[in-house]
Amino acid sequence: MLTALIGYLATKAIGPMSFGGMIEKPVSIDPNGAALLLSMIAEFFGAENAAFVNGAGTGALRAGLAALVNPNSILLVHNAPIYPTTKASIEQMGLRIVQADFNHTEQIVAAIQQYQPTASLVQHTRQKISDRYSLQEVIDTLNQHDIPSLIDDNYAAMKVAQIGCQYGATLSTFSCFKLLGPQDVGIIVGKQAIIDNLRHNMYSGGCQIQGYQAMDALRGMVFAPVMHAVQAEVNDELVTRLNQGEVPQVKHAFLANAQSKVLLVEFHEPIAEKVLTAAHKFGALPYPVGAESKFEIPPLFYRISGTFRQTDPPLEQRMIRINPNRSGADTV
Repeated sequence: MLTALIGYLATKAIGPMSFGGMIEKPVSIDPNGAALLLSMIAEFFGAENAAFVNGAGTGALRAGLAALVNPNSILLVHNAPIYPTTKASIEQMGLRIVQADFNHTEQIVAAIQQYQPTASLVQHTRQKISDRYSLQEVIDTLNQHDIPSLIDDNYAAMKVAQIGCQYGATLSTFSCFKLLGPQDVGIIVGKQAIIDNLRHNMYSGGCQIQGYQAMDALRGMVFAPVMHAVQAEVNDELVTRLNQGEVPQVKHAFLANAQSKVLLVEFHEPIAEKVLTAAHKFGALPYPVGAESKFEIPPLFYRISGTFRQTDPPLEQRMIRINPNRSGADTV
């Protein structure tokens, strides 16, 4: 992923920029610098166009929904708990939710035939431990029935071979904050007509992402794959050592895209809360600032995700999430 991105950037003339010295042409109040980088990002992801938006991942999803569907439309989603901030955006637009089990494409077809949704929202990473759906198959099924799709690619972008728009989705959205970029910037990539509609709705100056913010976002996208690769090696080592019994209280450890790719640790006894309290006293982070953002350095020990808790409430007492961030396996 990193080689592909740097190789691509090397073919583009974007002014006096150095990834080593971090020097770029001053574009502090000129959104034209952002427009140039957006054209590159769109081409890199094989999309017709791209847009920066305020509000990071949540803002990108909200803007994508507003550009794709009208208020009070019918939105098809997976039959799993919806991420809280996404649910808030859906409720603010008065969208009517219908559900289908995306693990079974025939159920997607049945829901389309029964409810005739205007569009579908699909989360790339898993909402439930039991999820196993192929994003490609879900998007293909939606496209076969002319249903536009908005893919939540948070925690997946720059970690997977292809994001939603590369599989044929209408729009993909993700946060630059989760890719070591600026706190408040999100990206939407996809179909030209929908991006044009989005820009029309957000034409005022205060909605624009400026050139220096765009440069910060691009730098983060270059470095994030390296950090994710190192982090993945640490996760693999932790899985091996914990499952070999190095910590006897651990029943099982495994990796999951439980929104971000994390280590899930299940204990023999319901001691999750005590483990978290002890870990935080030793310096572990109790909560993410931006989930894999540039501000997270120590390992993160925290409870399982809200969507997982809703699916299986008792699990919270015997399972935790660990994200090593910039730490090694011995520190964890």
